[in-house]
Amino acid sequence: MDIQKILNEIYKEIKPHLGKGRVADYIPELAKANPKDFAMSVVTLDGKSYHIGEHKKRFSIQSISKVYTFTMALKMYSKKLYQRVGVEPSGTPFNSLVQLEYEKGKPRNPFINAGALVVTDSLITHYKDEFITLENILSFLRSTSHTPDININPYVAKSEMEHGYRNRALANLIKDFKNLDNDPLTVVETYSKQCAVEMNTDELATSTLFLANRGVDPISQKAYITPTQAKRINAVMLTCGHYDASGEFAFHVGLPGKSGVGGGIIAIVPGKMGICVYSPPLNEYGNSYVGTLALELFTTKTGLSIF
Repeated sequence: MDIQKILNEIYKEIKPHLGKGRVADYIPELAKANPKDFAMSVVTLDGKSYHIGEHKKRFSIQSISKVYTFTMALKMYSKKLYQRVGVEPSGTPFNSLVQLEYEKGKPRNPFINAGALVVTDSLITHYKDEFITLENILSFLRSTSHTPDININPYVAKSEMEHGYRNRALANLIKDFKNLDNDPLTVVETYSKQCAVEMNTDELATSTLFLANRGVDPISQKAYITPTQAKRINAVMLTCGHYDASGEFAFHVGLPGKSGVGGGIIAIVPGKMGICVYSPPLNEYGNSYVGTLALELFTTKTGLSIF
């Protein structure tokens, strides 16, 4: 299979669609993104990489970070984590308060904002300090991506906190239901900073390889998690990785994946490769419009859907 040729075909086919959708503007720093930006990277388990577009340009990973914090928390707490956060699709917007109230403070899954706040809270409890927690999140991302200089964009983090009223409301509600151990504001600040990490498509595609390879980084041979945990994470990515459009993504793309409102999407082809695509304008569900289209074209042309 000529992956580069397929990527070149995709690039040609998506070009007329660049700019379609709407760049996230509820976080003002994200609104500064160029709507015509596009990049896509594929990294196979043998370390070969293929790219189109501006694959070295870093962007705000936003909710893609939830995959890595969930991985860290699952490794620490194992099945106990599921007592605090579920693994069911939500069917509601990623920042919904209604479902959380109805279900007494236990978020449906770790990829909606409420669930991610509980996961971040569990990491702060484990490390006993929010700053050490962030350093460990960064260390994990640097390790899995084989890139030592990954960092947080302080301007994006500040912008998120200044406009993160809904996240503060979620954290306070979870705290009221006694499902948050730490100070809600500390949890939201830590979460905002983890979302403000910047990476490019090459780095993100590389960082997913351990999930495509049953928990083991095929490049370094480091085992990050067990095969069973990798299976669980991929399953939650497939069913919950795109908020209330997760079914649509599974239907059209057919891969475990996770989107972020910064315009990035990661996807896993188990046993074969990691993929990342970037295009800032979002569809109505908060997922990259062109990114989703590019991934659908990729699985159609390669036949690599898991279905």
